[in-house]
Amino acid sequence: MPAGRKPTPSPAGAAPLARAFDELRFGATRTLNLRDGLPTVSVAESRVESWLRMKQADGGGEVLVITGRGLGSLDGVGRVREAVLRRCTALKRLNVVVDVQEHGPGAFVITVANLRALIEAPRLRTGRKTPTPVPDPGELAALPAETRALLRQLADITIQRLGVQKPTDVMIADEMRAQFGALAPGVVTADDPIAALQQVALRLLQELHES
Repeated sequence: MPAGRKPTPSPAGAAPLARAFDELRFGATRTLNLRDGLPTVSVAESRVESWLRMKQADGGGEVLVITGRGLGSLDGVGRVREAVLRRCTALKRLNVVVDVQEHGPGAFVITVANLRALIEAPRLRTGRKTPTPVPDPGELAALPAETRALLRQLADITIQRLGVQKPTDVMIADEMRAQFGALAPGVVTADDPIAALQQVALRLLQELHES
């Protein structure tokens, strides 16, 4: 090697450097490593959806999901990678995921929607002016009064945005159930799901009032 010429970094040094930058950019709380434990495809899909919904409950933003390249599979096709893409496509329709970008050969940077996006989910973009009336959801009766009050406030705001000035009790009950169904998946694994649900509902109400 000529004197004064620096050696070219080997490709082997690139991976640790990339990991270091990823750790600075995302950190442990915004990184999901699906290579840990070598989950099956179905388990990987379930884990990534649950985790992404929790990240939405935390406020959304960019996260890193590591799937691996699938080099150990029989045909070299990354089944977990495909499963993550498939589940993210479904979560886009539910306003949980905004965007998915490849991040190297075995990872994705996923942009998670904010909480406000939940009230614009497909059920509210069908063009109808009122929710479909259903019987009062009995499953909400087991929730604390404070939690039901928060769901009621969210229901009132959502119905107002639909242009309904005088909603009936069954309309409000239907929307409370819809709000519970939208928020609950993001807190179901919390140590105290009810407390977590209340925190997420309060955060969403604040975002709606500020928007």
